[in-house]
Amino acid sequence: MYRYITTTLPYVNAKPHMGFALEIVRADILARYWRMEGHEVFFNTGTDEHGLKIFREAEKAGKTAQEYVDEYAETFKALKPALNLSYTNFIRTTDAHHLMAAQEFWKRCAENGDIYKKLYKGKYCIGCELEKTDSELVDGRCPDHPKEEIAFREEENYFFRFSAYQDKLLDLYDTNPDFVLPHVRLNEIRSFVTRGLKDFSVSRLKEKMPWGVPVPDDDAQVMYVWFDALVNYISAIGWPASAKAPAGNARQEGEFEKWWLNEKGGSNAVQIAGKDNLRQQSAMWQAMLLSAKLPPSRQIFINGFITSGGQKMSKSLGNVLDPLYFAEGYGVDALRYFLARHVSVEDSDITEEKFHEAYNAHLANGLGNLVARVMTLAEKHLREPVGFENSAMLEGIENAVRLNIKGYDFVGAMNTIWGYIQMQDLYVQEHAPFKTVKTDPEKAQKDIALLVTTLADISKLLRPFMPDTAEKIKHAVTTNTAPPPLFARK
Repeated sequence: MYRYITTTLPYVNAKPHMGFALEIVRADILARYWRMEGHEVFFNTGTDEHGLKIFREAEKAGKTAQEYVDEYAETFKALKPALNLSYTNFIRTTDAHHLMAAQEFWKRCAENGDIYKKLYKGKYCIGCELEKTDSELVDGRCPDHPKEEIAFREEENYFFRFSAYQDKLLDLYDTNPDFVLPHVRLNEIRSFVTRGLKDFSVSRLKEKMPWGVPVPDDDAQVMYVWFDALVNYISAIGWPASAKAPAGNARQEGEFEKWWLNEKGGSNAVQIAGKDNLRQQSAMWQAMLLSAKLPPSRQIFINGFITSGGQKMSKSLGNVLDPLYFAEGYGVDALRYFLARHVSVEDSDITEEKFHEAYNAHLANGLGNLVARVMTLAEKHLREPVGFENSAMLEGIENAVRLNIKGYDFVGAMNTIWGYIQMQDLYVQEHAPFKTVKTDPEKAQKDIALLVTTLADISKLLRPFMPDTAEKIKHAVTTNTAPPPLFARK
């Protein structure tokens, strides 16, 4: 079976933060898990590089927009080795193929009567790159970007006929009750659509904001950044299929059909996003797909926000969490562990103190200590490796993890695995093979062999979540050697 998973594309106006690290690590866990299950997986990520916000930041930096986005795109590409990611494709919205695909998508929506031109007057948040109504503002400002002044725009733009898709979107949600997870987010987007949809602007005057994809057949306008960027989810897999991919590009004709479409005529695509992307991913993009006569996404999983010390992360407060700081200081798998097990689907607060406490309690003194104790005993008292066999309990644990993963319950999956780890810790304490090797060596050897077998289980269970750690445990088990400390105490 083919599986397609994609993150959102972050704007390249700042370095990667912990919120995006959460998104891409969770996507990576899913991609690795599906591969373990025998699926072929296309894992897409990349960078969103157009829009007024980026154009202004480039001007402030004294660079051309292209120079600016080229520089920042590299910081996001650096996440692949830094976070041990297994993505298939990194798309930039300045890629030649994407520009062509965005224009073709525009043409198809226009042919369907869903793009038209009118004079626009209204309020606009540059931080969100979204139009805002008075009811969405708090004290006249966007609650997500309170330091940004709300702009008032008056110009003639093209609009997408979003209002025509209210009933179709509601039908999509009703016939697919798991279309958006967690369900509280589905209820939010259903309520938003039920209140009525306003057509949204999909272009900007080129003379005011030249940094964007040219609108087909109108040199005076460029595409609105959200319209352009959302198309990446299909341009990344070669849409439109009739177009030839650029030289040196791995995407080929027919890739779109392979990855986006399933055997029932629906979609394979799973999207992961933050809750500030709920409207764009689960309503705007789905309406655009319907307009272009393409099947909607299969499922959308929405993460909550990450706060730090009880406050939203901001540069001025000095509480922005850099994922690379934690990866370098504690190890990549320690960061992956924390994001998978200690960050819920709702808003979660992260501080270095909480991270440090979890690291020592569950990794250094937990998993790391268990592996060291068991493999030291095995190296000394077993004549040969036990092998990489499954214990009698593994199937039940795997089934529980499978159910968690199906519901995107990463915390539940990790708690299931850690419950198994803690069970082995308890077995060591109760059976004390480190003592019985002197009084009853035969029993001690059986206990040690059983514990080594459970470490093989743990290695298999951890593969999608903590791949380096899983590999180190596997090597220790198959060679019957005690590894260097997996997690040094901090």
